[in-house]
Amino acid sequence: MKILAKLRQQLKIKFDAIQNKKLQRDILNALPFWLGAFITGIMAVLYAKLFSIAETATHYLFHLANWSFFILTPVCFWVAWWLVIKFAPFSRGSGIPQVSAAIELANPKHYYKVDSLLSFKVIFIKILSSLIMVLGGGVVGREGPTIQISASIFKIINDILPDWYPKISKRNMIVTGAASGLAAAFNTPLGGIVFAIEELTKTHFSLFKSALLTGVIIAGLTALHFLGPYLYLGYPALDNISIWIIASIIPLALITGFSGCGMSNIILYVFGKKNALQHNYQKVIYIIICGLIIASMGYFFDSRIFGSGKEIMISSLFSNDKHLEWYMPILRIIGPIVSFSVGGSGGVFAPALSAGASIGAVMSGWLHLSSTETNLMILCGMGGFLTGVTRSPFTSSILVIEMTNSHNIIFYLMLTTLLASLISNLMSKHTFYDYLKMQYIEEIHKSEKQQDVTKE
Repeated sequence: MKILAKLRQQLKIKFDAIQNKKLQRDILNALPFWLGAFITGIMAVLYAKLFSIAETATHYLFHLANWSFFILTPVCFWVAWWLVIKFAPFSRGSGIPQVSAAIELANPKHYYKVDSLLSFKVIFIKILSSLIMVLGGGVVGREGPTIQISASIFKIINDILPDWYPKISKRNMIVTGAASGLAAAFNTPLGGIVFAIEELTKTHFSLFKSALLTGVIIAGLTALHFLGPYLYLGYPALDNISIWIIASIIPLALITGFSGCGMSNIILYVFGKKNALQHNYQKVIYIIICGLIIASMGYFFDSRIFGSGKEIMISSLFSNDKHLEWYMPILRIIGPIVSFSVGGSGGVFAPALSAGASIGAVMSGWLHLSSTETNLMILCGMGGFLTGVTRSPFTSSILVIEMTNSHNIIFYLMLTTLLASLISNLMSKHTFYDYLKMQYIEEIHKSEKQQDVTKE
């Protein structure tokens, strides 16, 4: 009996030692994710405040001297483009395709190539270029850039871990960083998780669910600590909606899905034409023309064409005058096409949401719908247009729900986004982000080959 008791005690000691080692390893594995999420939350808040200041300054300057935008907008567009070209070429545009490319390249053979996509330099230029773009009236958002910034933060933390530290998947760090960035930018934790699963990776969720969940939670809580509890858009009234509203939602879904996909295709087409320009002076002339187009739309039509479009979404949802002029959806679609083709930094999420909201508001006015039905059309328009761009119906639905705490309209939103996804898939095989991701990977490989030739 004494021998058995002694043996049992020894086994318990060994078991406890194994458990302690496992606990230590789990904590060490989690610490980089927690640190990255905390820093991401702080950066997201800081960036959001700077972006809001830039948008406020834009409208202040426009009301002070609207004619000045015929000078200010081209100059800001040129500076934003020059910063990107000169210092960090892969900081241009949204940031989501760059993160997708980094995830694909995050393997031992190609990991060094990720430095071009995610780095300190990319973070700084991304923020600076996008702020200059929006100051000049650029129709861009901060959500896509926040995703690339947060993925860069997580990648940098992974890179500086000492050699003795337990090995952590580089791909999982980047994915978690991107999801944390979206969660902090929109205050939508579920949206961040679904975005990571639906848009960024094909990896099975169970392989990194703990890291992803804790990253999103910490980043979101950090943002909440500094900004307080808030909804991105607020609580729109959505009561007393008739089931027959579906008859209006179905055509809205088809129109927004078609428009979102069409806008994306036009941006890609314009990108191709601009890239074909051989000389920098030709590109500068093109950028000046783009600046004059944006300035003209604001001067002759509506200054709400400038910026992310959040003002349009809020005023349409919460004011008594919900219906917009017929040309507003056209301007909100032309704006991103012109702004993105410049080549500066800026996201597509918020502009896509505002374009969809304007379509929903205009259609509602044509159909003479009630105030609450108009709110539903606006929210469904947002989800449908964003789906047309991203081809991610679940992410689009959950983002709209979390931004407005409108869980009672989930079935209307799901119907809209699924129909929008169907029509956009019929229009083109690959998504907007897929095309750009492949372009970035091709650019990186091409640049590497050119460097090899130069060395030889």
